[in-house]
Amino acid sequence: MDAPSVHSRFLDDALPRIQRDSRVAGVAVAGSLAGGRPDIYSDVDLIVVVDDDAFDAVMKERLALIGSWATLVAGFTGEHVGEPRLIVTLVGPPLLHVDFKFVRASDFVERVEDPDVLWDRDGALTRSLAEHPLTAQSLDLQWIEDRFWIWVHYGATKLGRGELFEAIGFLSYLREAVLGPLVARRVGAPLRGVRHLELIAPDEARDLERTLCGYDRHDAGRALLACVELYRRWLDDTGATIERRRQAEKLAVEYLNDVLEQAS
Repeated sequence: MDAPSVHSRFLDDALPRIQRDSRVAGVAVAGSLAGGRPDIYSDVDLIVVVDDDAFDAVMKERLALIGSWATLVAGFTGEHVGEPRLIVTLVGPPLLHVDFKFVRASDFVERVEDPDVLWDRDGALTRSLAEHPLTAQSLDLQWIEDRFWIWVHYGATKLGRGELFEAIGFLSYLREAVLGPLVARRVGAPLRGVRHLELIAPDEARDLERTLCGYDRHDAGRALLACVELYRRWLDDTGATIERRRQAEKLAVEYLNDVLEQAS
């Protein structure tokens, strides 16, 4: 793991302190530090693996524990991303974003990416990763197609009503949930929305610039039409056999164009 100096200093200081808690079975790091692309702006995705019988007690003490491992500036729980085991923090100075994810030892093998094990009390974490190889994520193109044209209609209604903040936020959602993952699939990268897109797929990133807009109804409409065009092209390029919702596509695009004409 090749980490920037501020990240390395944090890990060098925190890891021995975490190891002193006999309830902790091991510590791993995920995200960009494990993936080999960290920079000075990267956060630290730390996984604290806890013995099953001590997990409930540790969960009640998390903020206090983190405060004993690092200089805690601020922290909150991760329900906003559907992960209550997570504590999102700033530590420092120098300020560093660290996500502390507390998991039961028996749940460690459940993962969406392979972490780097930094410390393993008895070797169990390393063995579990080796015994349960990670299954590569796949993009469910049918799931997207079943929803995409309903989403396009939804975006058109926001444009028609003049709710531009809603429409602009919706364009961001389409990039995150549909177009970004399609690009990642094209270039064989992990499915992480639009993260690192400028680096891993510069040509497609330039195409995605067309889905950006200012606070203007016509500009937002143009951006939504660009989303439609890119979705069609990139889905066709996959060559995948899925059931295309052609009637929904036809009607949703007609509706969008009608809204844009009425707004002109």
